[in-house]
Amino acid sequence: MPPRGAPVFITESVDRFLHLPVVTFSLNEPHRGERHRLIDELPAADAAAWRLAVGYGSKAGFDDVWSAFLAAVDPAAVRALLIGPWWMRDYVPVGETLARIVADAERFPALEALFIADVTSEDCEISWLEMSDITPVLKAFPQLTDLVVRGGNGLVLHPVRHDRLTGLRFESGGLPDDVVRAVAASELPALERLELWLGVDEYGGDATIDDLAPFLAGTRLPSLRHLGLENSEFQDEIAAAVAHAPVVPQLESLSLAMGVLSDEGAAALLDGQPLTHLKSLDLHHHYLTDAMQERVHQALPGVEVDLSDAEEDDEDEWRYVAVAE
Repeated sequence: MPPRGAPVFITESVDRFLHLPVVTFSLNEPHRGERHRLIDELPAADAAAWRLAVGYGSKAGFDDVWSAFLAAVDPAAVRALLIGPWWMRDYVPVGETLARIVADAERFPALEALFIADVTSEDCEISWLEMSDITPVLKAFPQLTDLVVRGGNGLVLHPVRHDRLTGLRFESGGLPDDVVRAVAASELPALERLELWLGVDEYGGDATIDDLAPFLAGTRLPSLRHLGLENSEFQDEIAAAVAHAPVVPQLESLSLAMGVLSDEGAAALLDGQPLTHLKSLDLHHHYLTDAMQERVHQALPGVEVDLSDAEEDDEDEWRYVAVAE
């Protein structure tokens, strides 16, 4: 367990995606714990979520891995893809890797879920990941229902319309404000779950409470049932805004986790509109006193509340979000 006040690092790749077991496809030896399979013992194409990875220092680049994957697995049946480390030695932007995938988009008519940069801190810290414009991915895969993007450095998104996307998550130690505004300006009529790890200014997380207003207004995303505004340095301000946000009555679950939420923000949240209709409220990694934690539980007796990872609020120490570097 990390010491109190210390950030949390992403140390493990996901083991399930789209309710499928993740299998790493690589031309290199797997890292410890990876669900790696040799080419002659691969599962059926639609029975796994496929994680494509390039080993550090490998002589086989992503193009080689991609070509071998297309030859070994029927792309027409693949339902989920995860992009692991895509560089050979030095970190490079993910743009060329995404372009390779987009060029073969027509070969993946069944693809429902894509995870861009399922990379752990062992390979690259989240805020060191070199990202790029992900807009072409959404345009190339109109059948996509779930998209996860990890990393914010160099990340670009332009407003788009996507009629089938139901889940969208940005995991970042610093999410650029123009990406937040592009999500808000996009037409996503089917979106049910939205999670934004806003991060810190030091790593490019320059969004403000004004940038979040379209999500809180309840008019842009008619199908939204879960909203996560997380990992923020201004979590108290977010909580105060959520307390009176028109979107809240349509939600089934809400997450203000991973940030620097204090008693001030929690009190504002509880003093606002009723939250008893929620199935769950995630506040894990917070700076609430024991008394405020008890107040939250008493105010929401029928709601599943996560108040784990309580941090000590020492005025002499800096408050940390859960994921930064």
